Amino acid sequence: MRRTHRRAGVGVFAAMLFATTALAGSAQAHDGVSATDGVIDNAAATHGHDQHGGSEGHLPATRKNVRLVSKLKLSNVAEGKIADVGVYKGYAYLASWGGVGCDNTGVHVVDIRKPSKPKEVGFIPAPAGSAPGEGIQTVHLSTPSFTGDVLVSNNEICGDNGVGGMNIYDVTDPTRPRTLAEGVGDFTLDGEPTQSARQIHSVFAWDAGRKAYAVIVDNEEGTDVDIMDITDPAEPQLVAEYDLDQTFPQIVQAAPGNLTEIFLHDMVVKSIRGRQVMLASYWDAGYVALDVTDPKNITYIGDTDFTDPDPEGAERGRSVPPEGNGHEAEFTLDNRYMIGADEDFGPYALSARNLDDDAAVTAGQGIPLEAGKTITGGSVYVGLACDGGPAVPAGDPAAVDVAVVERGTCTFTEKVANVEAAGGYDAVLVFNRTGSDACGAQSGMTVEGTLPTFGVAPRSQGFAAFDQPYSDAECLAGTGPATLPVEIGAKGDRLTFSSYFDGWGYAHLYRNQSGKMTELDTYAIAEGQDPAYASGFGDLTVHEVAASGVRPDLAYFAYYAGGFRVTKIKNNRLVEVGRFIDEGGNNFWGVQTFNSFGKEYVAASDRDFGLYIFEYTGR
Repeated sequence: MRRTHRRAGVGVFAAMLFATTALAGSAQAHDGVSATDGVIDNAAATHGHDQHGGSEGHLPATRKNVRLVSKLKLSNVAEGKIADVGVYKGYAYLASWGGVGCDNTGVHVVDIRKPSKPKEVGFIPAPAGSAPGEGIQTVHLSTPSFTGDVLVSNNEICGDNGVGGMNIYDVTDPTRPRTLAEGVGDFTLDGEPTQSARQIHSVFAWDAGRKAYAVIVDNEEGTDVDIMDITDPAEPQLVAEYDLDQTFPQIVQAAPGNLTEIFLHDMVVKSIRGRQVMLASYWDAGYVALDVTDPKNITYIGDTDFTDPDPEGAERGRSVPPEGNGHEAEFTLDNRYMIGADEDFGPYALSARNLDDDAAVTAGQGIPLEAGKTITGGSVYVGLACDGGPAVPAGDPAAVDVAVVERGTCTFTEKVANVEAAGGYDAVLVFNRTGSDACGAQSGMTVEGTLPTFGVAPRSQGFAAFDQPYSDAECLAGTGPATLPVEIGAKGDRLTFSSYFDGWGYAHLYRNQSGKMTELDTYAIAEGQDPAYASGFGDLTVHEVAASGVRPDLAYFAYYAGGFRVTKIKNNRLVEVGRFIDEGGNNFWGVQTFNSFGKEYVAASDRDFGLYIFEYTGR
């Protein structure tokens, strides 16, 4: 099966806690983000690398059919600091994220019993060195062990001595929260015990009667769907772990070839016709509905595929592959539909080919090529390009040379720095190392530098550029060449790389049904599909959706710099009926509906400010 799954990567944050040694050429070595080379081959790396982008620029202020009820700037807010929002029984809970410094991380508590006059009434600090982000939710539990309201939050590691896992707080009195458990989750990595729980990206809890459960996103293992028994929330127990694309291989899409980063991102659980149904947003695999009534024996209900070519691009005459970033999704109030947010921070994609072989090169953009530009040149093998190893030979300043680098041993940033120091190169292509989690797999990367850097291409494509025979079976078995069997400085095939516009992320509408769900429509803001807005206006991708709690046809979106958006389902289509962008712009992350005095309101978290409360005023 073609995929880039996280079999042993620990993640850029967890690398602070767990040191590993990477040996290039060893089938047993895993020199991914758990070691030093910054590859995106697990959820932790992708979460840290290309989500929750910057705040450059903004769109003009606008509003239609949306009333701004109130807004509240939260304490100790720095630009980009506020993350997700949850609402329960008249209180809003907003995450103070660790992606912008590791201080003041935790959960803001805001009294919104009077939506027009929100008031910050408390702050729940996260464990030191840890921070919440995506998973903020409150639920009422009524079990033999506990009766009351609990807040659950996630931990990603942002500093020294941070812990992973989930936190559980008793917020029956939100002004006097009480810690029930912190840093609880999966305390093993590939079967070996660890000092701290695996860091998690999100959490969702539900009351199942005499039992209560929470599902968490394990950032660091292939078995990334971890279910905890929280019947006694002071003593949570891990009861099940699943790797959905192994357990239910039908969710994996055979094509297009870019859908390779497969992992859980977010999930909700809803009681539907007597069974507990989890809707899991699985990056590059789609949105997956599962019966989790028995968490130890979950069953498949249905899932989605990403339409190829990308439907929003096709509407505008572009034939581009779908991004596939299944980020977050919800069922509509009547459960007839499912709406999924497909997040994409990169409005430009890469087209790459080996011209001599007339074959595609499968690579992403680590350091992006300038929009609309093309680089075509000869390939030069420069080895591992690590400090202390064979020196990178200089490129030809009179020609266009592409340094071809082998993944392994050191960081991508170190490799690029050494290529830049050698001089004479116009771009860098990285191809994969040996190892059971590498070889023929394609992956993204985390890298800094100035030269356009592409990768990680499958190992076979690196070999092909220098006309060397390659066997993926031998590579996986550890019997193939430890490094490319040519001299450093050897010249190879001509390669070409082009950057093209493929749009920002948008939303999908599916019919909720068993088996493959039918895609009915997609929705994007106009600016998100216009290359004139590819830069300088902030991130114009959707982030989260919240289905209305009173109307089955309404949905609300947090659209980062695209603002707050409202859609109505009309004739199986998502039609925008409301919008709001404040003076000076917005940067919305989370969105959550709630009812007060017989009206539906929507809480939205602005990353740079705090809490906004809206009311939709249209029909």
